[in-house]
Amino acid sequence: MIEVQNLTKTFREKKRGLVHALDHVSFQLQRGEIFGLLGPNGAGKTTTLRLLATVLSPSEGTALVGGYDIVREPEKVRKQIGFLSGDMGLYPRLTAREILSFFAKIHGMEGAALRARINEVIELVGMGDFADTKTDRLSTGMKQKVAIARSFVHDPPILILDEPTYGLDVPTSRLIENFILDARDRGKCIVFSTHVMEEAEYLCDRIAVVHEGRLRIIGTMDELRAHTGKRRLREIFLDLLGMADNTRRATA
Repeated sequence: MIEVQNLTKTFREKKRGLVHALDHVSFQLQRGEIFGLLGPNGAGKTTTLRLLATVLSPSEGTALVGGYDIVREPEKVRKQIGFLSGDMGLYPRLTAREILSFFAKIHGMEGAALRARINEVIELVGMGDFADTKTDRLSTGMKQKVAIARSFVHDPPILILDEPTYGLDVPTSRLIENFILDARDRGKCIVFSTHVMEEAEYLCDRIAVVHEGRLRIIGTMDELRAHTGKRRLREIFLDLLGMADNTRRATA
């Protein structure tokens, strides 16, 4: 479903010069797989997702998303994906229902099928109490629910989610986690970034750790444990970043 081939993104800054936001990263994702991207801030996680969603253009390399090249066929790629970005992409003067309707129409849905799908999504994400409220009056968690619903209202085969449970309380996070698991069981390919180690350990079939724009490791939890000798994902993550010893000394 996704084949990343030496994907690279560079840019120039006055102070740092040439910056490698992503440095020749390659991996493959299959149908019916949940793939987690972990890394500290600035590691390249969001850059990777934005490249796959065709929001950014690569400096080198490319990726096939749903069989289409992100460089040569970006419009076809966008029809294959649902993308949740960090800025949510909501319109404050529209209600949640109106936002879902707008995005569904962009993807060619209309009439009774559109209305039925919107009602289904509203129930699925638990938005019934505020579906007809303007989004500028919603809490951060409610807005996140709308943003997630917007990303999959057209039922795409691939979901690209940048921190999908950010700002959500525990019950709502569990609802979104269950939605992701259900999407996997229905054959969708899901790639997402998160800072919540427990969430990644619970959800992901495979996990990739990115640091300083480079892919440090990719594998199942069992493979990561075998590689590092650690059990918890938090400790595996710190070990791969070379921070495990410093963390032990700081807490001793």
